[in-house]
Amino acid sequence: MKILLIGEYSNVHATLADGLRQLGHKVTVVSNGDFWKDYPRDIDLVRIPGKWGGIKFMLKLYATLPKLRGYDIVQLINPMFLEIKAERIFPIYRYLRRHNKKIILGAFGMDWYWVNTCDTTMPLRYSDFNMGKEHRHNPSAEKERKDWMGTAKERLNKFIAQDCDGIVTGLYEYHVCYHPHFPEKTCFIPFPIKPKNISVSQAPPERVHLFIGIHEGRSEYKGTDIMLRAAQEVVRKYPERAELHVAVSVPFTEYTKMMEGCDAILDQLYSYTPSMNPLEAMSKGIICIGGGEPENYEIIHEEELRPIINVLPTYESVYEEVEKLVLHPERIPFLKQQSIEYIKRHHDYVTVARKYEQFYQRVLLSE
Repeated sequence: MKILLIGEYSNVHATLADGLRQLGHKVTVVSNGDFWKDYPRDIDLVRIPGKWGGIKFMLKLYATLPKLRGYDIVQLINPMFLEIKAERIFPIYRYLRRHNKKIILGAFGMDWYWVNTCDTTMPLRYSDFNMGKEHRHNPSAEKERKDWMGTAKERLNKFIAQDCDGIVTGLYEYHVCYHPHFPEKTCFIPFPIKPKNISVSQAPPERVHLFIGIHEGRSEYKGTDIMLRAAQEVVRKYPERAELHVAVSVPFTEYTKMMEGCDAILDQLYSYTPSMNPLEAMSKGIICIGGGEPENYEIIHEEELRPIINVLPTYESVYEEVEKLVLHPERIPFLKQQSIEYIKRHHDYVTVARKYEQFYQRVLLSE
């Protein structure tokens, strides 16, 4: 198949492209590298800030469009798959629709179905937008509501979701938002990760090395502000037993280097499931402290492995679990080994690519 992947979130498309190429498909990735994270791509669509940057971006985009024709599959990372206003994406989407066989929408992050579902029916016990049946009113959540509710972004998301040939959800959370609306064309496929050839020491570490990545501007929204405070307090209390490493808005290659040698990563306080960064860490034998709810294991049919240290979205829960790990480092080798096995079993990039291949083939055969 000839496959076009447009947009990037946390290395999903770049990794998927490598997996699909291993299976013999011709794949092109078009993205801005997910901003400062600078993930690999084949066609670069970085937008420079400012008026002239916008003009140059539009000129480059329209010059690129003829290269985005004749594909069997075009997969969009999000309804907002380009760095332009939603109103301007409509004609680009129609162009892609007209000149390619099938369009797939990725449900991998922020969009109207995610915001609206968490704000109204609230099927999740907690999320970026609700705690139980109570709305979260922090500035980041309010900003996303304003961006997506009753706007051109909402209209674009609804239009693409209804018009496209298939929808892929990457996490349990996103699946519960899309599947009720589009049960026939929504398919859950885990995120792709390249497994590492890692051997785990069976000796507990003398000092537990904790790692946390901070995305400036989204720390409060993702809960890393709470996780950071809890980890700092544990390290302050047990300076001989624990050490904290903090990465702030660094490119992916630097981020992965900084986590090397760490024992555990704290990430995604309000999530039921580990996303790309903690999954990448788990592939290196680093334990995830974050989202590991029962639903995460159920959707991938995992009945044995439990590598994730699940926390509730509170300071107290994070502090308790981090302190427990620091005081009982004998648990670490076992959880590290389970983390590596978990990635090999459910997220191996070629295995995941094969699931995409099967989904694409079903979509191509459908009328």
